[in-house]
Amino acid sequence: MAQHAPPARGARLGRAAGANGSDSTVSGVVLLLPGAARFSPGPVRPLARALARAGGAQGLVTHTVVHGGPSSREDQARWAADEVVRRYGDVPVCLAGYGEGGRAALRAAGHGAVGAVVALAPCLGRSAPGGPEEPVKQLSGRRVLIVHGTNDPRSDPETSFLLAARAKKANRSTCRFEVHSDGHGLREHRSEVVALTVDFVLGSVSSGRYSRPVTDALAAPPPLGLRMPLASGFGRTPRR
Repeated sequence: MAQHAPPARGARLGRAAGANGSDSTVSGVVLLLPGAARFSPGPVRPLARALARAGGAQGLVTHTVVHGGPSSREDQARWAADEVVRRYGDVPVCLAGYGEGGRAALRAAGHGAVGAVVALAPCLGRSAPGGPEEPVKQLSGRRVLIVHGTNDPRSDPETSFLLAARAKKANRSTCRFEVHSDGHGLREHRSEVVALTVDFVLGSVSSGRYSRPVTDALAAPPPLGLRMPLASGFGRTPRR
């Protein structure tokens, strides 16, 4: 049973991409949560296209959550998950966010329809000494992927590592990849980041299978599975 958040003023779902035909063909939904518009859009658009290509034939649908109005991105992510349940019924949902959207995806993961979460360069910030930490209880029972560039000047990658380490204690299905030398926009290794995310989403929402690096990261004890390097060329079809 999905949780029901109050209506999120200003939020709407973008046009569906992926599965064709009637709503009855939909087997899973990915909700993309972009970052702040004034900064780099990051990998959200190429990720939407790649998910539609890779998962559309299996019934995967992707919607971008268009942020607006006074409500928080976290509340709008919950509203979007409610809207998915209303439109498509009881289908698995993955929240995939970038920047501020990554933080919203992590915080809204407790929604009853959500089974997987992706946070790309999440803007978590640093809490004051003795202040509240980012919550992780809502990540229990979810598949969680965090991806962060090691040279991110806007969102400290060490903060996402510490969050992942706390989450891993209660949820073994947590992994984190580091993109060495990349910044907040994840531009230098964009194709690898997109390929990794598609692999994780398809494995979590539909196929149940992951590539060897993702399988190893999920199985490895901390800190190994939380500092996995994203290999250059990940996802490319080897030449014969």
